[in-house]
Amino acid sequence: MSYSDQFVRGLEWLWGEGFLSPGGPAEIQQVLQGTDVRGKRVLDLGCGIGGIDRLLVSQYGASKVVGIDVEDQLITRAAKDAELIGYSSEQIEYRLATPGRLEFCDGSFEVVFTRDVIVHIEDKRKIYQDIFRILRSGGILVGGDWLGSDGAGQSERVKEWLDFAKVDFYFWTSSEMEELLIETGFESVRMTDRNQWYKRAVRDEIATVSGNNQGRFAELFGEEMANARLRSSTLKMKAVDAGELRPTNFRGRKPWFPAVVSRLPQISTTILPTCFFATKSFCASCSRSSGNTAANSGWISACST
Repeated sequence: MSYSDQFVRGLEWLWGEGFLSPGGPAEIQQVLQGTDVRGKRVLDLGCGIGGIDRLLVSQYGASKVVGIDVEDQLITRAAKDAELIGYSSEQIEYRLATPGRLEFCDGSFEVVFTRDVIVHIEDKRKIYQDIFRILRSGGILVGGDWLGSDGAGQSERVKEWLDFAKVDFYFWTSSEMEELLIETGFESVRMTDRNQWYKRAVRDEIATVSGNNQGRFAELFGEEMANARLRSSTLKMKAVDAGELRPTNFRGRKPWFPAVVSRLPQISTTILPTCFFATKSFCASCSRSSGNTAANSGWISACST
């Protein structure tokens, strides 16, 4: 998918300033139900242009949000907007990511937030294992994603929409995802199907780019894009109405004492780095600076930040 400036502004017209996926601030409130991010360090995996990150700091009290995305132009826009509004890099920081392993120390974050991103990643087992790794013990994974019914990937309705939108989705069902999160090590896993909400929301999308609104949209973004947005939302609505596309919110917690801790060699607490007690995991850079010889034990990943 190409995120041209015109395309991004068109999505903001649909979903609100700073948002590239449906629901805006109201749906973020639904996603974060039961999750307290106050005073916490948060990773936004697939941050887009940063609207959610500003909410996490200003409305939900996160102490720091690190936003990452694989699209350079989105990271540039997010950083520019945050600076213009007045956020410091101590509050919100942006980094361009590359596909693959997340380049953070073990136990770097208290919360990992992600929305409508992991559906694009084929190897979901690997990404959830990596999220588990970078969460501190007791940390929370929270977000939302496009899931599907059984056989959604083979549905003609879904294929028609994905082909038209030129995006790749790798669907899992809610039960498959829940099972994977538990298998990865998360506990208190919660899955919340949002299909009924989106049946209404997609009709609002269509109303925003049809009738009298279509002319206004075309004036701002061009007739070709206006027609494409209307067509895309109409095709998507058919798959949502059939129950094949199922936007779903999810939440899971990393246990306070991961299984790996029980396998660590017995080391006197007098030589353990402070970060061990804060994160229930080792940080290689802290271990090196403290002279802890366990840094070479094979249990610790080198700090890349």
